[in-house]
Amino acid sequence: MKLAIALLTAGICFGQQVLTLAEAEQMALRTHPALQSSRFSADAAQQVITETRAGTLPTIFGSVTGAGALNGSRLAAGALNNPIIYDRLASGITVSQLVTDFGRTKNLIETSKLRAQAANQNAEATREQVILGVQRTYFAVERAQAVLSVARQTVAARQLVADQVKALAESKLKSQLDLSFANVNLAGAKLDLADAQNNLQSAVAELSTALGLPSSQTFQLAEEPLPSDLPKDLKDLIDTAIRQRPELSSLRAEQGAAEHFAVAERDLNRPTISALGSVGFIPTGQAALRDRFGAAGVNVNIPIFNGKLFHARQTEAELRAQAVAQNVKDLENRVARDVRVAYLNAVNAYERLGLTAQLLDQAKLGLDLAQARYNLGLGSIVELSQAQLSETYAEIASTAAKYDYQTQRAILAYQAGSIR
Repeated sequence: MKLAIALLTAGICFGQQVLTLAEAEQMALRTHPALQSSRFSADAAQQVITETRAGTLPTIFGSVTGAGALNGSRLAAGALNNPIIYDRLASGITVSQLVTDFGRTKNLIETSKLRAQAANQNAEATREQVILGVQRTYFAVERAQAVLSVARQTVAARQLVADQVKALAESKLKSQLDLSFANVNLAGAKLDLADAQNNLQSAVAELSTALGLPSSQTFQLAEEPLPSDLPKDLKDLIDTAIRQRPELSSLRAEQGAAEHFAVAERDLNRPTISALGSVGFIPTGQAALRDRFGAAGVNVNIPIFNGKLFHARQTEAELRAQAVAQNVKDLENRVARDVRVAYLNAVNAYERLGLTAQLLDQAKLGLDLAQARYNLGLGSIVELSQAQLSETYAEIASTAAKYDYQTQRAILAYQAGSIR
């Protein structure tokens, strides 16, 4: 309810709906354009498998041909043979079938399968990024709302002090310097309140984008409980990340695809054997032609010389496969680093929960003492102002610590490949 009040006071929107973190994640998974795009790309990659496999299946096409020619005409230029051209109208069916290319097409099929698998993993990586974006912006909104609440309380408290000092100054019990300091503190609190309101609106805009919405919308966010205790074994987190991170799975699939493609490029140097058959009917034509025709044959293509084209293609593919293998190692190292950093940040954020609570207790005690000393004429306005500033800082730090910890746990889950 606090968030709703904060947003209404900031003039952002009226009539918000309650939204839990799980509901926000599901909304983003349904509507986020980046995720939809990655899924379309993955579906497109699946079609490449069918395209590549088509080379192993028969090709059948029908033909209708009509020709008119001068008597005794032969092709005399533009070809090495001189076939006779007859007047005719004919139709038929031609069937061609690859017998073998000694494994090239098979490796191309495996290449396309692995690239489709990589595309699926990329879509999964995008999904996890979308979920992380929702979680981070969700907690950012709650953090901004909490800071805004502290800013309002600070303004109210300093307004009260400023009013008291003003009354005392008018009664000649306090100096104008005290009143000036009190007003400065009040103005600083109001400035912090304006910043907090702006930060909340910015956080709401970020959340709307993370949800895949075209315009900024506001919600009353449900409070999320703190996550369970941190895992104790960092090595297990790193091993899990290297095993489960979709970016690594995608790159490993790309490595496999590159290796199969290199083998396919090597097979370009091998012969290709194919069969061809054609049958048809000639309803009208010169007398020399029969009314039916049919033929079958086998063709063997043997590469002999092509200016080292095939050798260069094979070498290129092998080098690219080696490059992808090194990219896998590099990404594994970076994933391990990211998990370590995220774990340390989460540990630090957890420790800050207790430390900021202690800081707030001490700051409140200091403010109470400073206020009492000032009221008794034993302390100065500078002392009171410093205590107010310390208490405000501690209040903000303590309030923000919870949401910072939740954010760091979300980042750790993402880096470890276990974000839900």
